[in-house]
Amino acid sequence: MTTSSFPLLLLLSLLPFSYSHLHKLKFTNSRLLHSDTDGDDTTSPTTYFEVTRPIPVPTTQPCSHLLLQHDFAYTYSKPPVTSSYTPPSCLTQTPSRIVLEWNATCKGRQYDRIFGVWLGGVELLRSCTAEPRATGIVWTVQKDVTKYSSLFFEESTFAVYLGNLVDSTYTGVYHVNVSLYFYFESDKLHQQDEQDNVPAFQFPADLLLPISRNLPLNDGLWFLIQNSTDIQTKELTIPSNAYRAVVEVYISFHSDDEFWYSNPPNDYISENNLTGVPGNGPFREVTIRLDGDVVGSVWPFTVIYTGGINPLLWRPITGIGSFNLPSYNIEITPFLGRLLDGKPHTFGFGVTNALDVWFVDANLHLWLDQKSSKTEGNLLKYEAPAYIPRTISKFYGLDGKFKINAQRRISSAGWVESSYGQFTFNFSQELHFQNFMEFSDNASTQLVRQTIESTYSTYVRNPYGVVYTEQVHHTFPLYIYTSTADVVQDNSTLATNITLGFDQKWSIGEKPELEFGFGFLTNIQNAHGDLKYSGNSITGGIGSTEEVYDYEGTDGCYFRNVSSSNYTILYDLTKDFCF
Repeated sequence: MTTSSFPLLLLLSLLPFSYSHLHKLKFTNSRLLHSDTDGDDTTSPTTYFEVTRPIPVPTTQPCSHLLLQHDFAYTYSKPPVTSSYTPPSCLTQTPSRIVLEWNATCKGRQYDRIFGVWLGGVELLRSCTAEPRATGIVWTVQKDVTKYSSLFFEESTFAVYLGNLVDSTYTGVYHVNVSLYFYFESDKLHQQDEQDNVPAFQFPADLLLPISRNLPLNDGLWFLIQNSTDIQTKELTIPSNAYRAVVEVYISFHSDDEFWYSNPPNDYISENNLTGVPGNGPFREVTIRLDGDVVGSVWPFTVIYTGGINPLLWRPITGIGSFNLPSYNIEITPFLGRLLDGKPHTFGFGVTNALDVWFVDANLHLWLDQKSSKTEGNLLKYEAPAYIPRTISKFYGLDGKFKINAQRRISSAGWVESSYGQFTFNFSQELHFQNFMEFSDNASTQLVRQTIESTYSTYVRNPYGVVYTEQVHHTFPLYIYTSTADVVQDNSTLATNITLGFDQKWSIGEKPELEFGFGFLTNIQNAHGDLKYSGNSITGGIGSTEEVYDYEGTDGCYFRNVSSSNYTILYDLTKDFCF
């Protein structure tokens, strides 16, 4: 039995890699590289992009502020690059919109690298670099960071970690500019809330506390979770006048668990006497813990990085979420009663079934009662039974079928009393997971069909009824087909079909209307490719991707249908109005 008899996602996990904590792509970062001569030097750089809705901003001219300008060469296992942040002189009032912009160029030969952006230890952006070509690439990421408004009024340290390698083989240096853009307009909504003495549940938090590692250190500020029993923690003391608390979690997965959704069960690995093949099955959950109790769970979106599975698929349209990885909000206000004692409390993270390595950190958003130095609260109800898994395995030798189902519900309720009165917070999560996996043709072909569904709900009541609601529903469909074959000795082919989806529905309501906002997003990619490789080099192939992005909400509409093939845009249809 040769390694070429394994499907791609198993085969590439066997390839040697000497950097245990470096972002490892089982295909490209193991051995395969593009040639440094894949185009004429006079060719203009290729613009890479992730399809997303442009950020709605006021028509007023923004105030810009350069945070960092740096060339990321050999930065792996070195401390993050830092700069001192001082609030710009234009911050005389609260901005109505704040946009973080990352601009980067690269030329030569390089793999994709994960990177993080922090201000005062609070993560603002988790992203992946694009893989360059000899003729150069350029890309821009814009993110709405208005919810972090309170950070930008204080002096602090800005930090970026991008673990890159540069030597005779890896030649690409990432040239990066990071800037902030502040937009200003009327602030009547804030004034109205103050006049009516109504708590601002939906506006940016008054205080953000980082649940991340502290500077100075090597690598990023995220925690590294290396196995299923590894729980990473940090102690925080909560201000005594907090009346709402939300944990925002950032997640990315690498090395042996980059393709966790394709990992076979351990019995398949052991009975076939396989070594070096990532296992633990395809189910993962990130647990959020407070003083040891699981208070929330994330079943994450399956981000495929810009060199993942088949690198030719993501040029120039990158995978959903690859340039702006999603974060996830967990309401912990029901537990405020136990946190308002002025003592340190432990926030922790774990990953069920994890293999090395997951990068996880979080931001704690706190709303403070400006008219009181002390709020009170009490936990009324809390239920967090363990997830319920079911696995069916049927295999003979290297071929077989596997079906894994899981579900979970977490709920909590508690009251908080402040100068605004007494409010009861109810938070619940409903989570469902299904994965079907099949190996055939002596495991040279692998099929994965997976769906993750989750609903997060927050309801806030006072003695007169519901005053605030927030509900988000996610559906993450995934389909992957890979098939490898040997053509002649040391020459192989890879056929790939991928369907990747990110669907979201949400509603936010606050009295008196209780219909403050709602909307939906349907985002689906279909990618197809045939790749040829010899030894450690891609020798040819074709990759094509089509994406349909459809957004509709109370704040507007946006639609885009775009298709590419081997760096060329075939068509690009957009509209930014509602019917």
